[in-house]
Amino acid sequence: MDLDPKIFDAPIRSDLLFTVNVAQLAARRSGTAAVKNRALVSGGGQKPWRQKGTGRARQGTTRAPHWAGGGVVHGPRPRDYSVSVPKKVRKAALRSALSLRKREERVLVVDSLGLAEPKTKLLVAKLRELGAEDALILTRERDRVLELAGRNLPTVRVLPVVGLNVRDVLLRKALIVLRDALPALGERLS
Repeated sequence: MDLDPKIFDAPIRSDLLFTVNVAQLAARRSGTAAVKNRALVSGGGQKPWRQKGTGRARQGTTRAPHWAGGGVVHGPRPRDYSVSVPKKVRKAALRSALSLRKREERVLVVDSLGLAEPKTKLLVAKLRELGAEDALILTRERDRVLELAGRNLPTVRVLPVVGLNVRDVLLRKALIVLRDALPALGERLS
């Protein structure tokens, strides 16, 4: 079958693949690590002892960083790790990843995988038959049967065209595209 050359014969840009992959990994980070500084630790409102006359060093609070139970200096604060990548760059990187898989001759276009029921065993048999046990399966829309059959396999990912991303294409050795997903893919990437 002839695949759209705009999508599957695009120049392979490793710099874009790297940038988008890093952005995807950064967006996954929750950024919720936090500690309390001396202002946030409860207590420490009163001087532990008077300023002069005790023979000890002057202290203003028991919540200073060098005290046990004191605040942490320069600790982590909640922050957003996400990196913004322009839409054109994301699309170009996706075209690049798809072109890479085609150049390696690892793109399979099938009419359907024809699973009667959502059974992992049936999907494994089909993939073995196709010679693509480590694969990303691309569907037009969410396919509940395929998703349920493939979700327990660590080397298989089932995605609709809307969810297609660079990281998943690069992580899997083969790309299986259902024939009815090709027009939607062309619409998304052109």
